[in-house]
Amino acid sequence: MLAVTLATLLLLALTTLIHYEVLGALNARLSQLPIPGRSKVLVVLMVAFAAHVLEMLLYGFALYGLIAYAGEGNLVGPAGFSLASCMYFSAETYTSLGFGDLAPVGPIRLMAGAEALNGLLLIGWSASYLYLAMERFWGKREQRR
Repeated sequence: MLAVTLATLLLLALTTLIHYEVLGALNARLSQLPIPGRSKVLVVLMVAFAAHVLEMLLYGFALYGLIAYAGEGNLVGPAGFSLASCMYFSAETYTSLGFGDLAPVGPIRLMAGAEALNGLLLIGWSASYLYLAMERFWGKREQRR
């Protein structure tokens, strides 16, 4: 259980740091991009999406490692345990989609719960930033007329 707790805390810190740095770098460079304002909103959407994918991959790899090498539980369901199942379960959990076809058993349940909350917060952060970008860049064309 200690390994899962430490891995979960590390992932919470790491994914938050990644998100902070990605959105911060995007914010610093976005106004300098030589593309129309409305296209900048698409850049924000794609960069935020890429950050979320990276964060889900980190959780998926950590989950795989904790199950395969540390013996901290298992994923049960029709697909069984595999790296692909861990990645799928991570995406499903991070987004709070929760199909229920795979279920964590054992101490890794702690990580699954934390990942769902972390994903919810980070997705909300991206949505908030996307709203600000839309407000900032979508009105540019109308202001020039």
